[in-house]
Amino acid sequence: MKLQKLMWVAWPAFLVAGVLEMLVFAMVDPHDLHWFGQPVEMSRQGIYTIAFFVFWGITMLSSALTTLLAMSPFELNQCPLPQDERPEGCPKQEGCC
Repeated sequence: MKLQKLMWVAWPAFLVAGVLEMLVFAMVDPHDLHWFGQPVEMSRQGIYTIAFFVFWGITMLSSALTTLLAMSPFELNQCPLPQDERPEGCPKQEGCC
Protein backbone atom coordinates (compact mmCIF):
# COMPACT_ATOMS: atom_id res chain seq x y z
CA MET A 1 0.00 0.00 0.00
CA LYS A 2 2.86 2.42 0.79
CA LEU A 3 4.47 1.72 -2.58
CA GLN A 4 1.16 2.46 -4.26
CA LYS A 5 0.89 5.80 -2.45
CA LEU A 6 4.48 6.60 -3.38
CA MET A 7 3.60 6.05 -7.02
CA TRP A 8 0.50 8.24 -6.62
CA VAL A 9 2.93 10.98 -5.65
CA ALA A 10 5.97 10.30 -7.87
CA TRP A 11 4.42 9.43 -11.23
CA PRO A 12 2.13 12.47 -11.72
CA ALA A 13 4.92 14.70 -10.39
CA PHE A 14 7.33 13.18 -12.93
CA LEU A 15 4.93 13.86 -15.80
CA VAL A 16 4.24 17.44 -14.70
CA ALA A 17 7.98 18.10 -14.22
CA GLY A 18 8.56 16.98 -17.81
CA VAL A 19 5.87 19.34 -19.08
CA LEU A 20 7.24 22.21 -16.97
CA GLU A 21 10.73 21.54 -18.31
CA MET A 22 9.48 21.79 -21.89
CA LEU A 23 7.44 24.93 -21.24
CA VAL A 24 10.16 26.80 -19.35
CA PHE A 25 13.04 25.98 -21.65
CA ALA A 26 10.98 26.62 -24.78
CA MET A 27 11.06 30.28 -23.68
CA VAL A 28 14.33 30.53 -21.69
CA ASP A 29 17.85 29.82 -22.90
CA PRO A 30 19.80 28.13 -20.06
CA HIS A 31 22.86 30.27 -20.82
CA ASP A 32 20.83 33.44 -20.13
CA LEU A 33 20.21 32.37 -16.52
CA HIS A 34 21.90 34.19 -13.64
CA TRP A 35 22.31 33.08 -10.02
CA PHE A 36 22.85 35.92 -7.52
CA GLY A 37 23.88 38.25 -10.34
CA GLN A 38 26.43 35.84 -11.79
CA PRO A 39 25.90 33.79 -14.97
CA VAL A 40 25.40 30.09 -14.33
CA GLU A 41 28.64 28.32 -15.25
CA MET A 42 27.17 25.01 -16.36
CA SER A 43 26.37 23.19 -19.59
CA ARG A 44 22.87 23.37 -21.01
CA GLN A 45 22.35 19.69 -20.27
CA GLY A 46 23.39 20.22 -16.64
CA ILE A 47 20.95 23.08 -16.25
CA TYR A 48 18.17 21.01 -17.85
CA THR A 49 18.92 18.15 -15.46
CA ILE A 50 19.00 20.26 -12.29
CA ALA A 51 15.87 22.15 -13.34
CA PHE A 52 14.02 18.89 -13.99
CA PHE A 53 14.83 17.57 -10.51
CA VAL A 54 13.84 20.89 -8.92
CA PHE A 55 10.53 20.83 -10.82
CA TRP A 56 10.04 17.18 -9.88
CA GLY A 57 10.71 17.87 -6.20
CA ILE A 58 8.27 20.78 -6.09
CA THR A 59 5.53 18.85 -7.85
CA MET A 60 6.17 15.82 -5.59
CA LEU A 61 5.53 18.06 -2.58
CA SER A 62 2.28 19.16 -4.16
CA SER A 63 1.21 15.58 -4.92
CA ALA A 64 2.21 14.43 -1.42
CA LEU A 65 0.12 17.17 0.16
CA THR A 66 -2.85 16.16 -2.00
CA THR A 67 -2.40 12.51 -0.98
CA LEU A 68 -2.17 13.49 2.69
CA LEU A 69 -5.32 15.60 2.50
CA ALA A 70 -7.18 12.76 0.74
CA MET A 71 -6.58 10.32 3.63
CA SER A 72 -9.58 9.34 5.70
CA PRO A 73 -9.68 10.01 9.45
CA PHE A 74 -9.48 6.24 10.00
CA GLU A 75 -6.18 6.03 8.12
CA LEU A 76 -4.73 9.01 9.98
CA ASN A 77 -5.76 7.80 13.45
CA GLN A 78 -4.84 4.15 12.93
CA CYS A 79 -2.33 2.85 15.46
CA PRO A 80 0.82 1.49 13.76
CA LEU A 81 1.35 -1.19 16.47
CA PRO A 82 -0.49 -4.51 16.54
CA GLN A 83 -3.04 -4.72 19.36
CA ASP A 84 -0.99 -7.15 21.48
CA GLU A 85 2.17 -4.93 21.29
CA ARG A 86 0.55 -1.67 22.45
CA PRO A 87 1.85 -0.31 25.76
CA GLU A 88 -0.30 -0.26 28.88
CA GLY A 89 -2.43 2.83 29.15
CA CYS A 90 -2.60 3.27 25.38
CA PRO A 91 -5.99 4.81 24.52
CA LYS A 92 -6.27 2.42 21.60
CA GLN A 93 -5.58 -0.65 23.75
CA GLU A 94 -9.14 -1.93 23.51
CA GLY A 95 -9.17 -1.95 19.70
CA CYS A 96 -12.26 0.00 18.81
CA CYS A 97 -13.99 -0.39 15.44
